[in-house]
Amino acid sequence: MSATLALLTLERAAADARRGVPVVVQNGDERLLVLALERADEGTIKSFDLVSDQHGESESEILVTNQRALGLKVAGKGWPVVGLLRAPWLTPADMVAVADPTLDLSNPLKGPFQRVDAEPTDARRAAIKLIKWAQLLPAALVCEIGGEWPEYLSVVQAEAILSADMNHAHTLRQVAAANVPLAGAENARLVAFRPLSGGLEHIAIIVGDPPRGEPALVRIHSECFTGDLLASMKCDCGEQLRGAIKHMAGTGGGVVLYLAQEGRGIGLISKLKAYSLQDQGYDTVDANTKLGFEVDERVFAPAAEMLKSLGFKSVRLMTNNPNKVEGLKALGMDVVERVEHKFPPNPHNIGYLDTKKTRTGHFL
Repeated sequence: MSATLALLTLERAAADARRGVPVVVQNGDERLLVLALERADEGTIKSFDLVSDQHGESESEILVTNQRALGLKVAGKGWPVVGLLRAPWLTPADMVAVADPTLDLSNPLKGPFQRVDAEPTDARRAAIKLIKWAQLLPAALVCEIGGEWPEYLSVVQAEAILSADMNHAHTLRQVAAANVPLAGAENARLVAFRPLSGGLEHIAIIVGDPPRGEPALVRIHSECFTGDLLASMKCDCGEQLRGAIKHMAGTGGGVVLYLAQEGRGIGLISKLKAYSLQDQGYDTVDANTKLGFEVDERVFAPAAEMLKSLGFKSVRLMTNNPNKVEGLKALGMDVVERVEHKFPPNPHNIGYLDTKKTRTGHFL
């Protein structure tokens, strides 16, 4: 299967998952019926059970990440995905609460939960990856099925899901470009990149005319609706974005790669849920992992592909994050220098910045 076709089937399945429609994840002879647990209600569970009752070859179970399992007081074995038996007392509201820890205070979880003591298959790992791709909380109701299931169900191969990050990056193409004068950099040009599957687009902001034959000043900036657009004081994202553009305009130009990876790759809604957990006293790291995500879900392959497409082979990377430096290097980009890029804290983000320094190794 081509990378584009693989992404097309994934995008369709992810769209169905976001709507609460069950989908099928296939890996060889293993076929999993998958429902995003965040979308559980009487109707979606009825649809899931109708198919599983007719075509099921196993008892249905709940899949969560190891991080979320620990939050549910289920001891793991270091597996990235953990199966839980679907207890008969679990209502749709209970299932949503299993996925969403922001409901813990208003809807205390029942229990205990019993772990399925089997190492996750590729299909099960892909099921959770699919839910993440749909930008939902990483938890699912699953059941092994066989026979001729309903034709309306989307079917996606596990390999198409597990290879999605690189397929997305490798199929990025320039689709639009325009000169857009910006505050702080009137000589600026925006270049839009879209994968051949029609998925999420990324934008390159080219400030001035940085020479292709020299290391370019580059900032990789993950979109932040709250910080970039609303000037939220909970983070320093808006300052970093505007500061980078202004600095590049005054020092010979550069490139800001504006990646569609909101909330360190978990999506805007999940980021707001993480903010809700921060209101309860969790820091940014623990909030993400309590939701079931990794500390940072971002991938930098799109950034590397965009730079190559624009003709840049080496960069001076404007960042405080060592993972960005190592991530670009691992993808074949020559990072000749890390350029410091930090701003004074305010009363609302001082804890956020301290967490970045002490827990994720940022140079602050």
